[in-house]
Amino acid sequence: MESLLNEALHWVTRAIEVAGTVVIVAGILRAFMAYMRDVRGGRSAEEAFKSCRSTLGMGILLGLELLVAADIINTVAIEPTLNSLAVLAGIVLIRTFLSFSLEVEIDGRWPWQKPRGEEGKKLEERV
Repeated sequence: MESLLNEALHWVTRAIEVAGTVVIVAGILRAFMAYMRDVRGGRSAEEAFKSCRSTLGMGILLGLELLVAADIINTVAIEPTLNSLAVLAGIVLIRTFLSFSLEVEIDGRWPWQKPRGEEGKKLEERV
């Protein structure tokens, strides 16, 4: 019974890893298509580039979240050793740093800072 559960968890983690990879690739394609649409639609190259980076960053962030989830399931449920826990801690630390960096790139501010300008006012009104 335990081996059946381990096998099922192994396939679940693989499926989540594939989903994370697919999300990242889809984010890349979506960002490229949005860039092309914006440039053809008359937006300046700078505005189109910023929009492209933002879209790409969101895709990468979502994909990273899925990959971290797969790593957590793999480490906690399948291989609960101190060595695998240390590897997981390193992976989560690196991916968390990447997530914060991408969020700063997308929003132009740290997650704990208040939004600036008109966009900030709109966000505050919704909250």
